[in-house]
Amino acid sequence: MKKLILFFFAGLIFTNAAISQGRINPPAGRIAVVADGNSPDPDDLGGTAVSIALLRASGMESRLVHYSHSCDLVRVNRISEAAEKERHAMMQTTCDGTARRWGGFEGLTFYDAKWQLDETIKDLAKAINASTADDPLWIVEAGEPDLIGFALDATPKEKHRFVKVITHHPANDDAGDFYKWQQILDFGIEEVRIPDQNINLKVSEDQWNWAMNHADDRIKFIWLMGKMAEVDDVVKFQKGYWDCSDAGMVLYWLTGANVSGGLEQGSVEEVKTFLLDYIDKN
Repeated sequence: MKKLILFFFAGLIFTNAAISQGRINPPAGRIAVVADGNSPDPDDLGGTAVSIALLRASGMESRLVHYSHSCDLVRVNRISEAAEKERHAMMQTTCDGTARRWGGFEGLTFYDAKWQLDETIKDLAKAINASTADDPLWIVEAGEPDLIGFALDATPKEKHRFVKVITHHPANDDAGDFYKWQQILDFGIEEVRIPDQNINLKVSEDQWNWAMNHADDRIKFIWLMGKMAEVDDVVKFQKGYWDCSDAGMVLYWLTGANVSGGLEQGSVEEVKTFLLDYIDKN
């Protein structure tokens, strides 16, 4: 019996190590993330913190060539002007604060898409223009598609076949004020669609107690960013939840995407293993 118990726990340790090390197998190319966070749903606060930390923890931070937030370009009545302004500040803090604490992103500017629209379009367009068959650009659609559409429109059509857009939810796809999803597809990009990441990554708060109680401030900061979304007073559907659903698309890319069987349904346990394995060694 004792041998069986030891074998069981050894298996758990091996499995966790395999998740964080053996599953790091991103496809060729670079990655860009376009998030919102200034829309009524504040889930991008947790999603952004986890996404940035995952890229650093997996050693892929140098392949992140664009990160922008607040891509909801036209405010809706469900969020007030004052609340949206607050969100812009929180999203910038999430980006810059996570990047500074985890390190490795010193050469990257985290853009506010709405308040720095021209600069953001130019930055994403630059990444698109650098794309080739051997070095494609994977864009994570973590918000409305308008910014992606503007950047595609500003770049030569022959580059678009080297662009792949990862999406997990139709609520983002057709929420644009200037571009609908079909118009994005009409540019000739490759659609990479995975299941709804809310299933396993929008979870009860207690599933993130390990981060809240962790001794390392890098982990606690991530928890705090997700907690800001839970206490946000614009929407009610995040109450009691810790949500990093959009980070599931980054996890999918890190583990192979559609090239070598990426993890299509990420979970808190996989996120935890990636991050804590890095923290233990650094």
